[in-house]
Amino acid sequence: MTAVQKVAIAGSGVAAMATAIQLAKAGIAVEVFEAKPELSALGSGITLQGNALRVFDALGVWEDVRDKGLAFEGLTLRAPGPDAPVIAQLPEVKTGGPDYPACMGMYRPDLAKILMQHAEKAGATVNFGAKVTGFREVDPARVEVFVNDESAGTFDLLIGADGVNSTVRSLMGIETAPETTGMGIWRAFVSRPKDVEHSELYYGGPAYIAGYTPTGEDTMYAFLVEKAQDRFGVSDEQAVEIMRGESMAYGGPWNSIREDLNQAAKVNYTWFTKHLVPGRWNRGRVVIIGDAAHSCPPTIAQGAAQALEDALVLAELLTGSDEVNDKLWDAFHERRIPRVQAVVDASVQLGQWQIEGKKDADAPGLLFGIAQKMAVPA
Repeated sequence: MTAVQKVAIAGSGVAAMATAIQLAKAGIAVEVFEAKPELSALGSGITLQGNALRVFDALGVWEDVRDKGLAFEGLTLRAPGPDAPVIAQLPEVKTGGPDYPACMGMYRPDLAKILMQHAEKAGATVNFGAKVTGFREVDPARVEVFVNDESAGTFDLLIGADGVNSTVRSLMGIETAPETTGMGIWRAFVSRPKDVEHSELYYGGPAYIAGYTPTGEDTMYAFLVEKAQDRFGVSDEQAVEIMRGESMAYGGPWNSIREDLNQAAKVNYTWFTKHLVPGRWNRGRVVIIGDAAHSCPPTIAQGAAQALEDALVLAELLTGSDEVNDKLWDAFHERRIPRVQAVVDASVQLGQWQIEGKKDADAPGLLFGIAQKMAVPA
């Protein structure tokens, strides 16, 4: 007997779909409501640490993810300049354990498609153009969910996995919201030179951080981290020129990246944010997970992994318990909040060191320490 029989999920990102897969596999009726008209994800890449890959295996999607992404080991640090000299070669901790690569890069839309396909195969129903606009507690064990301002029925639980600007979080009366860390990031999906075998980062120069991560045999995504500013009204052509101009100080594979940018590769821009909802993430039979509950800069590439862990732990507790009660919520928060707090703090710290120009900061030590913590299953 599971703690719930019928669940509504707001959102269609990794946390939403991972939860849908696990609950539907357990025979729970799952309805996913996504406000967007169709499945979408920013058309760049995503870096997935080993602990994320471990969750994919638990979900039953690992083989599909492995076939679409590119696994790699290690991290190279370079300096600015025409020769892009290598200043360090760092090993990476296998945070998923010995059975998984240390890291993987892949195309975001491919990951979104794989997760949705598996959710539907497991029996979840996915509704697009369906925005959760309200809810009301029917009784202590049921919540009525409103979609596009109309009742979508009564459920045992509403899970808000609807991103950093979560509507469900606001509807719950939670005032915690994302705030900028002072950094913005340009991303572009480009071709991969054969000499790029794993992630490489350049510290210094006109950008706080410049880097790239391979996502396939012939593809990778490149990024430049700058001071956060209003870039949201620029045209596609202007975005390409800005990214090209800021990358001129970086040599090596960046020469190839600039060639792709000249061909008007798709470029997108976002700000880094941080937040962590303190205390409980639930209010009665409504709970938030993933980016709705926490966000952090991608400086240690743990955002997706933490969202996936939220989903897996919540699904484990819901399918392994007889009822939703304080014991279940206590167990969920005890397993998730300290771990997420460590990731958020470390991610923000790494970015802050760059903003402050602290050249003597022990970034490798901080990265290694967090990796060691993530190697312990959530």
